[in-house]
Amino acid sequence: MIGGFVVLAAGAGWCLWSEDARFDVLRTPDQNVLLVTIDTLRADALGSYGGRAATPHLDRLAADGIRYDFAHAHSVVTLPSHVSILTGLYPFQHGVRDNSGFRVAAGTETLATRLRAEGFATGAFIGAFPLDSQFGLDAGFGVYDDRLNEVSGPADFSFSERRADEVAGAALQWLTSQRGKWFAWVHVYDPHAPAKPPPPFATEYADNPYAGEVAFTDSALGRIFDYARASSDRPTLVIVTSDHGEGLGDHGEPTHGVFAYESTLRVPVIMAQYWKGGATGSPPRRPRVSQLAAQHVDLAPTIIAALDLAWPGDRPGRSLFGQTRASAAGRALYFEALSPSLNRGWAPLTGVLVDREKFIDLPLAELYDLARDPREESNLLFAAADRRRLLEVRLREFGPTRPGERRAEDPETAARLRSLGYTSGTPETPRTYTDDDDPKRLIGIDRDMQRAIGLFQSRSLAEAAAIYRDIITRRPDMAIAYQHLAFLQWEEGQPELAIETLTTARQKAGATTETDTLLGMYLSESGRPEEAVPLLERTVLRPDAGVDALNALGIAYARTGRSAQALETFSRILTIDPRNAMAVQNTGSVHLAAGSVDAAGAAFMRALELNPSWAAAYTGLGAVRVQRGDRAGAIDAWSRAVRLNPADFDALFNLATELINANRAADARPYVEQFVREAPHAFYGPDIDRLRAWLKGPPS
Repeated sequence: MIGGFVVLAAGAGWCLWSEDARFDVLRTPDQNVLLVTIDTLRADALGSYGGRAATPHLDRLAADGIRYDFAHAHSVVTLPSHVSILTGLYPFQHGVRDNSGFRVAAGTETLATRLRAEGFATGAFIGAFPLDSQFGLDAGFGVYDDRLNEVSGPADFSFSERRADEVAGAALQWLTSQRGKWFAWVHVYDPHAPAKPPPPFATEYADNPYAGEVAFTDSALGRIFDYARASSDRPTLVIVTSDHGEGLGDHGEPTHGVFAYESTLRVPVIMAQYWKGGATGSPPRRPRVSQLAAQHVDLAPTIIAALDLAWPGDRPGRSLFGQTRASAAGRALYFEALSPSLNRGWAPLTGVLVDREKFIDLPLAELYDLARDPREESNLLFAAADRRRLLEVRLREFGPTRPGERRAEDPETAARLRSLGYTSGTPETPRTYTDDDDPKRLIGIDRDMQRAIGLFQSRSLAEAAAIYRDIITRRPDMAIAYQHLAFLQWEEGQPELAIETLTTARQKAGATTETDTLLGMYLSESGRPEEAVPLLERTVLRPDAGVDALNALGIAYARTGRSAQALETFSRILTIDPRNAMAVQNTGSVHLAAGSVDAAGAAFMRALELNPSWAAAYTGLGAVRVQRGDRAGAIDAWSRAVRLNPADFDALFNLATELINANRAADARPYVEQFVREAPHAFYGPDIDRLRAWLKGPPS
């Protein structure tokens, strides 16, 4: 049975809007909840907010309900923001401070865990890897659909997101199968850089591809909104927001993550409630716009209040129902941007927003009156010293803590985050920060880092390497620049240069876990495993060491003939991350080297169960099949490996030579040509020479 209204209404089942633009809804636990988060969506990009993009579906949602014109995130990167949305906690409370190196603590109550306990079917449909289930937001979801195209290896940078129409299709398939009340979270990623909208939006928005991505996202989500509006026999509450905005050049920031200006901190919030056929035949209603200072932490308690349930009283968020600007006057909002500090050693950015006054705490602090200066062009820090002192007190009242222990990511996770422009590192944290550590002084380096990542993704390795060298000259203590440069040098087949770069990084920027792990890996892979073992044995003892360091140590043990220690190390990884396909595949490689063909084959098959697109497992499986005399099966396995990862040169060489041995010269030739053309000579010189000689001979 449907519960009572917040306010009495004509036209039963429909929201009424008070003159102060409050959002009053039918409160009942017998309704559906649809939460949509659009990654990297600036509030001012939507049509209803005055933006350039054509967004008729989101605009209709706003017309049917209410949009909040002054809503803000607490973090300017994906994972921390979504954790705040789903938990109602500030980042320093839930502990997730960046996309890399943090996890939601087990047992944390979220909207999903609460609503599943209340009898809701719960489903999440994820558009990109920063919200992969391994980071911990899957708790409470009966379905957590994060089935992205898997990477084929640590150096693959192509498949870490899926388009909004694919996400919407998966969500609709689940929604239409539900017979009871449900909570669905739909996350789409398309507005995130690089902006490359599909046709016809690419042509229509050739001069503004970001707006084209927003318009495409709106078109993809339309089917879900139509379903929520018309297909349910119970009320459906719809809430749309973004995790953060996008700089688009404002204040010199091309993307997001460095600053916390309004271009990246302000977010759209749109709500509507539908019941029995939606707006069709309903009385006309005026769309409402609220000037209430809404926060991400308010969304969870708002949903819980709509369901007429109780929310923990010790959490900072408030239900938006019934609030007005007058009742919320003086309330403070906490925000942070810590990625540059965590990954590059720059000064940490925290801040507070009270009414329309905004204070940003940095070595070069900033104070803005957003009512008069919404573009944050006039820093009032010295003209309003009394206001600064008051806002500093309000910020200290939050008691924000520095980030706690940070875990290192495994190579697959790190590669997939890099593919989306996210980097990770653990620089030595300075005891004090100077003006030279302020992100405003360093934003040019951020632009260069973004440009280098783009060049790397397009395989313009030499150009990217030149940018990293320049960054190191300007900022010699920036460990991550050395790491990226070494990675590029390794990819270019220059192992000694990569090792030299990382050795310099240890001297100039400190011996970080990431630097030492990469150095140990490269020493091991370039024929110096005896040097790698003691370095990596020390590295894995550090508090922030994770499976990446353990994996490198296991490989080094294997290359020095210490098979038992290698297997023990890979087993340790699997106790930490049972889904780690790389550790299982490496276990198979150790068994194969020891002649345990059956154990190796079982391990490679298990790796493929964990990740069907893990190319290296197919490479190992091909070797197993050769030893079993199944040469056709080996060719099939190596063909799969090469399709998944064209840069798997071991598989490419094996495939080419086996086809030659099978007298299939015509089939072998394109693989031989690819190997000769692309394999790095430093690692495959004799093999390249051998196959080049074959190419010069007459085809057989």
